[in-house]
Amino acid sequence: MEPAFESQSSYQQLQAINDALSSGMYVHVRKMLHHMPAPDVAFLLESTPAKSRAVLWQLIDPEFHGDVLEELSEDVRNGIIRQMVPEKLADALEDMDTDDLAELLRGLPDTIFQQVLHSMDEQDRVRAEQALSFGEGTAGSIMNTDTITLRPEVTVDVILRYLRLKGEVPEDTDAFYVVNRHDKLIGIVPVIRLLTSTSDMTVEELMDEDAETIPVDMPESEVAKLFERYNWISAPVVDNEDRLLGRITIDDVVDIIREEAEHSMMSMAGLDDEEDTFAPVMKSTGRRSIWLGVNLVTALLAAMVSDLFEATLSQLAVLAILNTIVPSMGGVAGNQTLTLVIRGMALGHVSPSNSRWLVSKELAIGALNGVIWAVLIAGVVAIWKQDLMLGAIIAFAMMVNMLAAGLAGATLPLLMKRLKIDPALAGSVILTTITDVVGIFAFLGTATLLMMP
Repeated sequence: MEPAFESQSSYQQLQAINDALSSGMYVHVRKMLHHMPAPDVAFLLESTPAKSRAVLWQLIDPEFHGDVLEELSEDVRNGIIRQMVPEKLADALEDMDTDDLAELLRGLPDTIFQQVLHSMDEQDRVRAEQALSFGEGTAGSIMNTDTITLRPEVTVDVILRYLRLKGEVPEDTDAFYVVNRHDKLIGIVPVIRLLTSTSDMTVEELMDEDAETIPVDMPESEVAKLFERYNWISAPVVDNEDRLLGRITIDDVVDIIREEAEHSMMSMAGLDDEEDTFAPVMKSTGRRSIWLGVNLVTALLAAMVSDLFEATLSQLAVLAILNTIVPSMGGVAGNQTLTLVIRGMALGHVSPSNSRWLVSKELAIGALNGVIWAVLIAGVVAIWKQDLMLGAIIAFAMMVNMLAAGLAGATLPLLMKRLKIDPALAGSVILTTITDVVGIFAFLGTATLLMMP
């Protein structure tokens, strides 16, 4: 009979474990954790404050520490690792997949990294060094080496007898890879084709010789795009001489897509995508203060532009009332363009060949929006304040700022990518500064020229 908590939702499990911890029912919590899958345990750890998290980790069976570490976000995982002695950590890493092992080891401080390597047995140490030999963020860093290779002259009957003796195949195996005596990939055989062919057929008769491969140094973001485009479940990874090194599976690609989405979302707020929700107050405050400081500097810059027109504002108080409209509209329009271009870049749709057309398009949209909203705001202000000149001035400023917003929103991501700066991280801050400064200067500068005596 299965324990009742296995059918509970993650929220109910979290609540039940927290209640049991508060009541000191540690044996009961240990049993609950023992029956939960590693991803659910990782979720519980990430959803628990640091003090309770340390207790939970001690109650998890050490045999499953490696499985849980694989599923944790980087920030939470590093916090737990700091509490582990190197020997225990080396034991936890023993059966970890090659790609996960490389990711975890790269996140360790150098002193702990060396201690962990020293604590590993020879086989695991060689595996770790091999995993770390590929560049971070490349296909090599996310590939697994658990592949089944075939020779072209072998028959289906021999392969099926071998698989029955082996008793298992690697997870997400949808094809076997055919290599020659030098381990050069010469084709693939889909599993379904192998199972539905006669026993006397050879691998050479069944294999696809024009199968797509992934270079070991291809960026992982490009790998994810290929999986999405071709609906792959797995794909072989090869070196410059087409030697088979390993394979990438769909579960790793899903992680990449999720991490990139989280990175874009969190970067818009100036936050680390791996930040621990339950991190200590001082640590979280320090991280957030950086971008709050940057935002303060940009706000002061906009205020300095307004200060240039202090005399105008003191004589024409109505300008102070209307001064926020133009920058606000420009900021919204610019961020729409910025988001669209960043998305296009992430999907691989934007390239040097079409970027000029894209900038021209966004300028045209900015001009059209400028005309529409300039006419509308001019009419509203002219009727509201009974002043045609004031309506014309704010219309002109709106037109200028909409053009600036379209141009900045389209060109900033392209320029920042060329400078190797993440557009999602800093693009919005810079764009807002541009639309604030241009909007305020266009509105108050034009008003000063035309309305001041």
